[in-house]
Amino acid sequence: MTETPQSAPEAADDALKAQLLALAREAAERAGALLRDGRPADLGVAATKTSPIDVVTEMDLASEKLITGYLSEHRPQDGFLGEEGASSAGTSGVRWVIDPVDGTVNYLYGRPDWSVSIAAEYRGERVVGVVAAPVRGETWHAVLGEGAFLNGRPVRCRPSPPLDQALVGTGFGYIAERRAAQAAVVRELVPQVRDIRRGGSAAIDLCDVATGRLDGYYERGLNPWDLAAGDLVAREAGALTGGRPGRPADGDLTLAASPGVFEVLQPLLERLGAWHD
Repeated sequence: MTETPQSAPEAADDALKAQLLALAREAAERAGALLRDGRPADLGVAATKTSPIDVVTEMDLASEKLITGYLSEHRPQDGFLGEEGASSAGTSGVRWVIDPVDGTVNYLYGRPDWSVSIAAEYRGERVVGVVAAPVRGETWHAVLGEGAFLNGRPVRCRPSPPLDQALVGTGFGYIAERRAAQAAVVRELVPQVRDIRRGGSAAIDLCDVATGRLDGYYERGLNPWDLAAGDLVAREAGALTGGRPGRPADGDLTLAASPGVFEVLQPLLERLGAWHD
């Protein structure tokens, strides 16, 4: 018996993408305002995750509740994947991937480099990404096939320099053994690049590649909500993104860089073992 070939999933049309973008931008703006203006002076840790220094604050929880509530009000059949526990399959083909505070430790300490990250997937394909950094007064957005924007203006990644002139961002996990392995990679990498930056928000780092503020960024241990929106923004700005050679960005390794830097940095990170502890 011959199997009937299955057709490819229907792509999101322009009207759906426009609706998802409008909702993501409004949800991010509302959550950003709550986090910026409602931060308690005595903000403390509400819970921990992978280790005692991997923290959740009451504002992380409030932000995710606001975002999921707003999106559910307008699209009740959609699914969710959120850092603080929102998880549902939905029936519409749309799934929202949400990091209500990306850079929670920065937020806890009153530092400005934290963000709200919201991505929309349609039938498994990422079609919309919004990253809002309220204290910086910046919001990035991207729609699949339509480019990347910062505060409404188009952005592009930088022309690729030689690796020894590349400014590269990275991040560190919250488990001691992983941090030690990541530090060993940095020790080998730093003599080969212009310099290393560690910002503390993966979503902002990915968007900084898109905006030309970094030539590249890599990190091990990211979750889908950490990278979903920022990865799309970087790609739509002309950057290449991925993980280990031949694989997409994932928890083993996430890499985004201008094309020439990506082609050199990816095999180097593979040799240095940036994908394992």
